[in-house]
Amino acid sequence: MKIRIVVLCLAMTLPGFAFAQQYVEQRQLIDLPTAGTLDRGSYAIDLRMFANGGLLGRVSVGLSPRFMFGISYGGENIIGEGDIDWNPDPGIQARLRVLDETFVLPAVTLGFDSQGYGKYDNALNRYETKSRGIFAVASKNYAILFNLGLHAGLNVSLEDDDDDNELNFFLGADFSLNREVRAFAEYDFGINDNENDLQFGSGTGYFNAGVQWGFSDRLFLQVNLKNLFENGSNHVAREFKIGYFEYF
Repeated sequence: MKIRIVVLCLAMTLPGFAFAQQYVEQRQLIDLPTAGTLDRGSYAIDLRMFANGGLLGRVSVGLSPRFMFGISYGGENIIGEGDIDWNPDPGIQARLRVLDETFVLPAVTLGFDSQGYGKYDNALNRYETKSRGIFAVASKNYAILFNLGLHAGLNVSLEDDDDDNELNFFLGADFSLNREVRAFAEYDFGINDNENDLQFGSGTGYFNAGVQWGFSDRLFLQVNLKNLFENGSNHVAREFKIGYFEYF
């Protein structure tokens, strides 16, 4: 009888154990990074669909539990008619976690990301949403319901032909209702995008929100609403994202 009870208890805990082993750290909210990284020997593929028939694909690889890199590429009018307006260059991403999360301290990650989002303006050599460039971000998770993650960071974008290159700050949060549904909110202060290019930013920053449905431990769908404050001349944008995670 004792053996049967032990076997039954183990069987009941195996699903939770399997999920813990397959848990994938949140590496990005909507546009903003977190301190999460890919596990060693794993890779992630995601595809973002945005306005004007735009598509942006990204492939990321984890070389160690602390270091990962990725590459992205896309453009506008890929879905639709007429000529495709490709981005001028692929985006490059790399990040190194310098401090693991503890009970008291957050995880801290340093990184670089040259990929911006939305339409690319050839005259100003910038994306509608500037790339992070060089960034540092701290993340802390709390066991509220399933999980609450809080994130804060700073960055210097290399898209500075508009002479608006100040140090920028951003905040974000993700809230998991269960192991399948997760909500996001983020605010980019836009300090480096509020002076000379008012068609992009007018000083109110960028507030985005989204909902993600992970219908397996490897695959997720996400819907985003961007620029809810309607910063600059841009209106609220709707985006759709699908992502996949796997080990080599």
